[in-house]
Amino acid sequence: MKQGKIIRVAGPLVVASDCLGAKMYDMVKIGELGLIGEIIELSEDKAFIQVYEDTTGIGPGEPVFLTGKPLSVELGPGLMSSIYDGIQRPLDVIRSREGDFVTRGIELPPLDREKKWGFIPLVKEGQKVAAGDFLGEVEETPLIKHKIMVPPGSEGKVVDIKKGKFRVDEIVARIQTEKEANDIKMFQTWPIRRNREVYERLMPDEPLTTGQRVLDTLFPLAKGGTGCVPGPFGSGKTVVQHQLAKWSDAQIIVFVACGERGNETADLLLSFPELEDPHTGRPLMERTVIIANTSNMPVAAREASIYTGMTIAEYFRDMGYSVALTADSTSRWAEALREISGRMEEMPGEEGYPAYLASRIAAFYERAGKVICLGSDRRPGALTVMGAVSPPGGDLSDPVVQATLKVVKVFWALDDKLANMRHFPAINWLLSYSLYVENIKDYMNSHVAEDFTDLRQEAMLLLEEESELQEIARLVGVESLSTKERLILESARSIREDFLHQNAFHPQDTYASLRKQYLMLRTILHFHHLGVNALEEGRNLEDILALEVREKISKVKFLPEEDPGILEVYMEVNEAFKKLLQMKGMSGENV
Repeated sequence: MKQGKIIRVAGPLVVASDCLGAKMYDMVKIGELGLIGEIIELSEDKAFIQVYEDTTGIGPGEPVFLTGKPLSVELGPGLMSSIYDGIQRPLDVIRSREGDFVTRGIELPPLDREKKWGFIPLVKEGQKVAAGDFLGEVEETPLIKHKIMVPPGSEGKVVDIKKGKFRVDEIVARIQTEKEANDIKMFQTWPIRRNREVYERLMPDEPLTTGQRVLDTLFPLAKGGTGCVPGPFGSGKTVVQHQLAKWSDAQIIVFVACGERGNETADLLLSFPELEDPHTGRPLMERTVIIANTSNMPVAAREASIYTGMTIAEYFRDMGYSVALTADSTSRWAEALREISGRMEEMPGEEGYPAYLASRIAAFYERAGKVICLGSDRRPGALTVMGAVSPPGGDLSDPVVQATLKVVKVFWALDDKLANMRHFPAINWLLSYSLYVENIKDYMNSHVAEDFTDLRQEAMLLLEEESELQEIARLVGVESLSTKERLILESARSIREDFLHQNAFHPQDTYASLRKQYLMLRTILHFHHLGVNALEEGRNLEDILALEVREKISKVKFLPEEDPGILEVYMEVNEAFKKLLQMKGMSGENV
């Protein structure tokens, strides 16, 4: 192994000389402890290395070992249910061996080398296979069948394939390529900074349903799409992401805790193993991978954790799964970039962030997408990426927020005022947006209801009108508004409180299917339409607002989806207005 020499140490940045022949983003080992680092700049024979472990005690003159290989992750059976740090060291294994603190320089294989997995072949000897084809499968957890794929560059004819129980480092197949025979193991390694190859990229046209009404109905995220959740401290970013991880209809969740506070990550690590997957009743961890990198861990490791999580997510996407990657939070990653950039004495950009911040963020999010995976079967796969952003004081003009908004298509703006009012999810409906509404319009209208998109549009207009009317009411008083305008205020309040507000701890309200969301919104807007008609017929606004059915509308969200009461409330709205008109001697035929 080639060897260089440390000439300068500046926190997480180490400069080494005698590094001729080294390449950008090669992995190196620092000092006698063998701390993991990555080359981020080369100048003559000098290498600038960001170190992913604490450099305390490391000094000039100590050796730097050049591996000649890029920083990579291991991909194979054993990933699911695992908890890793930023450079894919298994934290649960480290704790059992070393205690509560990660020993510097410790090297452990990310995938268990002792455990045997049952390998079932899916191809026969003599069969030709292409890159991405399934050679076999392993039941990794009761929820996930792990496909063993032909690595790129190993296309050819299967000359040998086995069946039985094997360790991940044992040979299970041999493929004869044009040049040589390649031995195939159950795991492969992949450089974290290199995108995994796909056959074709598609336009995302199917919603990622989350069960959160404000997200699914007003600001939907498509499978294979990108979204961000910016907001100040305490506005509910982490809670929103936990809800997405638990309730979204993605088959696999990769949760990257990137520089978040230790208590939030501890809550994640304690709660996720106990959570039940609502779709199957199995433990949620059976389809989850967690990358835990807290704020008191070495700052540079935040960058590695982002790419490690992304590479693992791409790997499962290549099996044809729908994968959701959640990064909490990309602001901490940006702070790590700023730290390293300052140590390297680069020219700072806005607010001290490096000038290349926007391009790094764009490169991260562009790895999301709905794709046709490599492989003869041309299977689809989707990788959806959601990033939390923590701007100081909730300032949405922060460079990280602005750079993120240039590349993502969904913006869920968290509002601390709503959070203080105990409105959850605290997503501001006037600032948020989704650019996937048109993409998934056909899906919503055909799979949920023909008028789903129209109802969404009408609800958005009512909320916008409410905001304008509230400004007028603050200036001249509610009494100065017309009865129709006051009805708009009441209908918008019903949308906010009875539809958008959700109780994450209520068994029925924590999740709402698209069908239930449609029925709830349809009922609220139906009441509004009939209320407008009744006003035009000369009825009093007070009589309309006093109708008992309004209380039933507010309780629909607490009913189970299969409860017939949800549909009955809609019919009761009709009956209530018919009686209201008849009480005044009207026929009620227009109801």
